[in-house]
Amino acid sequence: MKLKRLGIDLAKEVFQLHGVDGQERVVLRKRLRRAEFLAYLRDQVEQHCEIGMEACGGAHHWARQLQAMGFRVKLMAPQFVKPYVKSNKNDARDAEAICEAMSRPGMRFVRVKSLEQQDIQSVHRVRSELVAQRTAKANQIRGLVAECGLVAPTRLDALRTALPGWLEDAENGFPIRFRRMLSGLQQDLLQLDERVAELDREIRLIVESDHRVQRLMTIPGIGPLTATALVAAVDDGGMFSNGRQLAAWLGLTPREHSSGGKERLLGMSKRGDSYLRTLLIHGARSVLRMAKYKTDYRSQWLNGLAARRHANVAAVALANKNARIAWVLLTRQTSYDAAVIATKMPVELVS
Repeated sequence: MKLKRLGIDLAKEVFQLHGVDGQERVVLRKRLRRAEFLAYLRDQVEQHCEIGMEACGGAHHWARQLQAMGFRVKLMAPQFVKPYVKSNKNDARDAEAICEAMSRPGMRFVRVKSLEQQDIQSVHRVRSELVAQRTAKANQIRGLVAECGLVAPTRLDALRTALPGWLEDAENGFPIRFRRMLSGLQQDLLQLDERVAELDREIRLIVESDHRVQRLMTIPGIGPLTATALVAAVDDGGMFSNGRQLAAWLGLTPREHSSGGKERLLGMSKRGDSYLRTLLIHGARSVLRMAKYKTDYRSQWLNGLAARRHANVAAVALANKNARIAWVLLTRQTSYDAAVIATKMPVELVS
């Protein structure tokens, strides 16, 4: 079948296809079961056909499968496809919208992730969820002991230290049933600690085996977590033309709301991967905290910025700069050099 473009609306078991030929005429509207999908494309569709899909769950897997068969695959963010959906929403119109959206000259496409990238990303996703569960468990313990007249410490390590003392103290008035329940909550907390530590070891193994991660960790404010998350998200940085695009993709640039020739910049856009953006900003905060004890160019720039603006603004500015530097290290396969960074900074920023 001679197709120029093929839009595919993915689902768990049923896939909807919409194809057009070189004259933009619709020549294919078909619904396929999951087991029939790859065999149909291999037998009925020529390899020069471009295939478009939304970057949703399972899209990267199917994109890798289709690329292995020789097809050129384009993934698009769902919010960029939505404006092309006509009238009411259904699978056929979604596939038609995907087919039309991928033909637009200004459309932005998502790079297909490798299996290695998704492997690293899965470690981060599971670890992040476990940390959230551990925080919830600690807050639950604090709330329960507060009802018995005890003020639990804020820090998690202090709470771990206090728990055995509360359980062994016979004078604190805890009922036997409550004491048993608190002991179980302590075990839950320890098990979550073990799972988080296990994933931390996995991240250290990734650091030892990946030179890209090691190069990123030479940037002040980027540690093992941030470096591995960056590699999982952007690979070698080739999907961006420059570092500013990476910073904008991470939501570290101002949100624009301009009209009538009047430019208006708001707070940071907060687009993209919130987890990765949070890691970069937290790393920047640690650098900012120690900058007042240093005299290098970068620290002078940070101290001057923090004196003029709020500390949060300085942290986001440094996170933005670190993202741009990370793009350079990934694309040029080099390590961070503080002397080079100093020569690139304007004199007025370091004076």
